[in-house]
Amino acid sequence: MEWIDVPNNGLSLREIRCITKRDQAENADIRESVEHILQDVQLRGDDAVRELTEKFDGIRLETFLVSDREIEEATKKIGPEMIAVLQEAGDNIRAYHQRQTQQSWLETFRPGVRLGAKFTPIQRVGVYVPGGTAAYPSTVLMDIIPAHVAGVPSIAVFTPPAKDGTVNPYVLAAAHIAGATEIYKVGGAQGIAAAAFGTESIPPVFKIVGPGNAYVAMAKRLVFGTVGIDMIAGPSEVGILADHTANPVWVAADLLAQAEHDRRAAVFLVTPSASFAGEVELEVQRQLEELPRKEIAAASIENHAKIFITKDRMQAVEIMNLIAPEHLEIDFPDAETYIDQIVNAGAIFIGAYTPEPIGDYFAGPNHTLPTMGTAAFSSPLGVYDFIKRSSLLQYDKKAFMAVADQVMRFADVEGLQAHGLAVRRRIDE
Repeated sequence: MEWIDVPNNGLSLREIRCITKRDQAENADIRESVEHILQDVQLRGDDAVRELTEKFDGIRLETFLVSDREIEEATKKIGPEMIAVLQEAGDNIRAYHQRQTQQSWLETFRPGVRLGAKFTPIQRVGVYVPGGTAAYPSTVLMDIIPAHVAGVPSIAVFTPPAKDGTVNPYVLAAAHIAGATEIYKVGGAQGIAAAAFGTESIPPVFKIVGPGNAYVAMAKRLVFGTVGIDMIAGPSEVGILADHTANPVWVAADLLAQAEHDRRAAVFLVTPSASFAGEVELEVQRQLEELPRKEIAAASIENHAKIFITKDRMQAVEIMNLIAPEHLEIDFPDAETYIDQIVNAGAIFIGAYTPEPIGDYFAGPNHTLPTMGTAAFSSPLGVYDFIKRSSLLQYDKKAFMAVADQVMRFADVEGLQAHGLAVRRRIDE
């Protein structure tokens, strides 16, 4: 773990960005490969998706849509206890996100002038669910339920198949519980292409959400404009504010909980206590030996773990605000009193008994969060990501006549004669 002694006058944003810099594993080769895949799917549709799925996933599929029977079998396979866990987590997520809904409104602002906003759900969205070494039914719940709460009528899931043509049963069960209307056995960049452009058997969507590898992230970047996207997610990260009053065993465990996600995951401990930091570092090395995903976590700790030693708690908060972590744990005494001082974080976990895994799985707030410093200007996935806002404007004749001259003056200044005439012709009638 790299130690950084923060000077008394602190560090600048530029310096923090240099210290915490990670690329998004994007390079020219990935871009070129993804561009070919997108073009191929756009031109050849199902045939291209079928060939690419065979090439990358080792299975040739005649049909991509998951059947009702497969969903039923998946539900049986994972058992009633896990179904109950998924349902309870889903209920928590749904209850939280229902607080984010907004109602359309139209009000009188001035005599004869009514203005408002109309909130309309996006009519069809695609949710990407990664495959690979680990299944993430929690992400399925987190990405589908806000869309369902928003009122999206068509929610299509895209996920890579296993070599035997099946989809992870936990993913299928979670998608069913969350409210997916379709599930397709299509992953990778070809899955993003199928969602964005559509094929003979897969209708296109208007927006794509969900995390993925570097190829998926690049594909989302390249189809943006044809469709909307939620964000370009980088590797996961956690920042922890703690001092000598915290439990170093727990803090080390929380750092490792994030490090096991990805070799490029980043973990940050910001503390005014060097002795406490030393205890945490020793605990990290000890606990690493117990982890089944030791190799992944160890790579993260070796390359992307930082310990910042500050002069006091207030400077620690300042440093963490510059890092703008995806997940932030506050493990200072009276943790709640620091909330107002936190201005940059995707999700804030308050106190020793609110570790980041609580938010990953069960609490209710979304765990699809901005990464790599983007929490300084963006937000967690939510109902608002699946809603379009349209302005509403209505003038009666008297109100129109009262402002006609001002509008025509604006049009004249901007050299837009047809704008002015659109007003003048109503006056002259």
